[in-house]
Amino acid sequence: MLGGLAKAIFGSSNDRYVKSLDKIVAKIAAFEDSVVAMSDEDLAAQTARFRERLDQGQTLDDLLPEAFATVRETARRVLGMRHFDVQMIGGIVLHRGEIAEMRTGEGKTLVATLATYLNALSGNGVHVVTVNDYLARRDAEQMGQVYRFLGLTVGVIVPNLTDFQRRDAYNADITYGTNNEFGFDYLRDNMKYDREQMVQRPFNFAIVDEVDSILIDEARTPLIISGPTDDKSEMYVAVDLVVKKLVPEDYEVDEKQRSIILTEDGTERAERLFEEAGLLVGANLYDYENTQIVHHMNQALRANVMFKRDTDYIVKDDKVVIIDEFTGRMMDGRRWSDGLHQAVEAKEGVRIEPENQTLASITFQNYFRMYPKLSGMTGTAATEAAEFYDIYKLNVVTIPTNVPVQRVDNEDEFYKNTTDKFGAIAKAIAEKAALGQPVLVGTVSIEKSELLSEFLRKEGVPHKVLNARYHESEAHIVAQAGRSGAVTIATNMAGRGTDIQLGGNIEFRIHDELSEMAEGPERDAAIERIKAEIAEERERVKQAGGLFVLGTERHESRRIDNQLRGRSGRQGDPGLSRFYLSLDDDLLRIFGPDTMFAKMMNSNLADGEAIGSRWLSKAIETAQKKVEARNYDIRKQVVEYDDVMNDQRKVIYEQRSDIMDAETVDDVVVDMRAETVNMIVADACPADTYPEQWDIAGLKQRTLDVLNLAPDFDAWLTEEAVDPELIEQRLQQLADAAVAEKIADLPPESWAQVEKSILLQSLDQHWKDHLATLDALRQVIHLRAYAQKTPINEYKQEAFALFDRMLSAIREDVTRLIANARFMPQEELEVPELPQMPDIFTTHIDPLTGEDDSNDIDAGSLGLITTRLPPLQVAQFAAEDELGEDPANWEGRVSRNAPCPCGSGQKYKHCHGAL
Repeated sequence: MLGGLAKAIFGSSNDRYVKSLDKIVAKIAAFEDSVVAMSDEDLAAQTARFRERLDQGQTLDDLLPEAFATVRETARRVLGMRHFDVQMIGGIVLHRGEIAEMRTGEGKTLVATLATYLNALSGNGVHVVTVNDYLARRDAEQMGQVYRFLGLTVGVIVPNLTDFQRRDAYNADITYGTNNEFGFDYLRDNMKYDREQMVQRPFNFAIVDEVDSILIDEARTPLIISGPTDDKSEMYVAVDLVVKKLVPEDYEVDEKQRSIILTEDGTERAERLFEEAGLLVGANLYDYENTQIVHHMNQALRANVMFKRDTDYIVKDDKVVIIDEFTGRMMDGRRWSDGLHQAVEAKEGVRIEPENQTLASITFQNYFRMYPKLSGMTGTAATEAAEFYDIYKLNVVTIPTNVPVQRVDNEDEFYKNTTDKFGAIAKAIAEKAALGQPVLVGTVSIEKSELLSEFLRKEGVPHKVLNARYHESEAHIVAQAGRSGAVTIATNMAGRGTDIQLGGNIEFRIHDELSEMAEGPERDAAIERIKAEIAEERERVKQAGGLFVLGTERHESRRIDNQLRGRSGRQGDPGLSRFYLSLDDDLLRIFGPDTMFAKMMNSNLADGEAIGSRWLSKAIETAQKKVEARNYDIRKQVVEYDDVMNDQRKVIYEQRSDIMDAETVDDVVVDMRAETVNMIVADACPADTYPEQWDIAGLKQRTLDVLNLAPDFDAWLTEEAVDPELIEQRLQQLADAAVAEKIADLPPESWAQVEKSILLQSLDQHWKDHLATLDALRQVIHLRAYAQKTPINEYKQEAFALFDRMLSAIREDVTRLIANARFMPQEELEVPELPQMPDIFTTHIDPLTGEDDSNDIDAGSLGLITTRLPPLQVAQFAAEDELGEDPANWEGRVSRNAPCPCGSGQKYKHCHGAL
């Protein structure tokens, strides 16, 4: 009670924080007159003055008031838009590395220009992250006018760019792009063999637009780069034959989680069957050596029991083709990951395509936490404020609206079933459309959109259906969703980032209607006509009640519902919102209190009748909170497991970077050889043991295999003072001398290149294998819970031991390669090219649709890696303007995975680079 009274008198902590920023806003306003009086040249010269002041020791905070005033005046001149004071507050919040929650229509895109410009003055680069390619291009072009006027450079990162185009974009002062592209570029950079091929520079500052979508919704699945592995067809077929012998009593099926677990009897039966098939090592299925078998068995079980032919997939032209659960359409080219697709292929007896193996992966949480300063903006973040702080250490600041909100949010309406609900929705939409009131309908899936579309067709209501697949065309439709009588059905993400203005959007109408008309008096007259039509239509729509937002069901997250509601009532416009629910809705069916809802509604409601109750709405909100908490736990678990790998990833990537930057890595190779010798001797001659107990036969064999040496150990053992240290010292001297003799005739620069190449290739191969092992470990580590152990703690211990083992293997591998390699003088050498880098695939599964939204099916421009021994060299790309028009000159200068320079749209390797 006292807390509520204090809040009523003094305001919330958020209110007090926002109010404290008024002093800075007043300082910004104080510069306005002087900035307005400047000529265009003087205004553009402000950037150079600010950079001089930074060089003299001033901070960005010192420059903030004047810099913000400069951007406000530039935006007024260039875009015809002047920042409101609340937008200045939003800019300050972004600059401080916090999340600005601003309602839809408050101009977040314009707000970003303030913090972006200020932080770009340091010259270290600013990344502005958007949810799709269309928004990245649009914002870079539109807001880029402000930056370019002030003398800053702007780049944009979209799929299928060459490495040169990407490098130029990243070297710009400000870079726009999607979260997927930034993340994949980071992973691809750390797979390259030459610093000059890398496209990104060190991270500085990122502003994430629609921060809740990117850092929360999409963060449930990691970014993955994968490549083909060895053919394991026989293994899939063998395991499939075993699994088909199991009976339903051998396993328990959880349809909700789509998982299958063997019973105790089932495990014993599986062990016997695998033993008979000769696939089991030892007698225990869950021994470490059988990790791969368990993984294959689990996927084969899912394929045989849970995945139904002609429901989840079809077999067409001897291939398994996935069927989209939302649309029922075939999805050619899509494949289930983690060996599941291969298991289904084995089940159906069709040709088994090679499985892809993870080469690199990272979660959005760990990618964005690498930025020294991170901020974001969205219309809905407050409900997830705890997660933003826990994971990213980001505070959420709610910015007040420029004009008070006039939207009316009606109570939810409840119906017995989907048919009744959709019938009522169709009638409500028809009534509103007849009055000239625009309606925006939000659905949770494409299937529900198409169902509602059928109901509206029966009612004779013209409408448009959007499903978040074609961002640019849908943005144009959503922009006009505020026109009189317009009915627009959209899934959760469709048209996000686009402002719905009552009466229509002037810019989009000009683009759609006048794009082919030449500049001149006729076009100017047409623009004035469109402006007058929109102004008149806006008044009519306001009289009709503004935009009516209708939700067809509650989403799992309150935040998504708030996003939909927030589409209406922008900048003080009138508006209305309401959600229609039924007992068949997923949220009520799975998470709602079944008996309470069912008894009340089935006994008290006639067919087609609705009920509205604040108590019911509260119960729905409680269910949503439960789901939000569960989803947070899922995301937190993803982070916990990836954190373990992230520590190891940093070590490997830093080591790769150091190797690429070093002129010579001889000291690293010598250290590796010394540690390998130490390990060989320690294994054969343990400390505190007698010479009679030493494994001399093993020592001789290991020395020959790894060091390519055959010293007279028997003679050494006859000496009185022999001990492990003496043996290690002599072996070290012999190994160093053998390598020195081997490279005596090679040029130093060639030898340095050889060492670098061997180090990098060994590092990459072992890291790839390590990732596969960690993937397999994670699949089975939850079983430790049966032994009353915490799976994540067990995973950390096992992963650390595996990493330590991997580092030892790398040291031994590098030592063996150098000791056993044969080098010839350069003039005698027939220089062979090592195999080309394989195609790689990028994957990021959209948690809302289950589809791969990485856009770039095989990474486009990883680069042609060619290696020569000696000297080893990495082929450099030629700049586009240096390639010329003769395809004969392109070989070796264009990535085989990059778009062909001829402009065909095909990859180079499938076009002019075809072998």
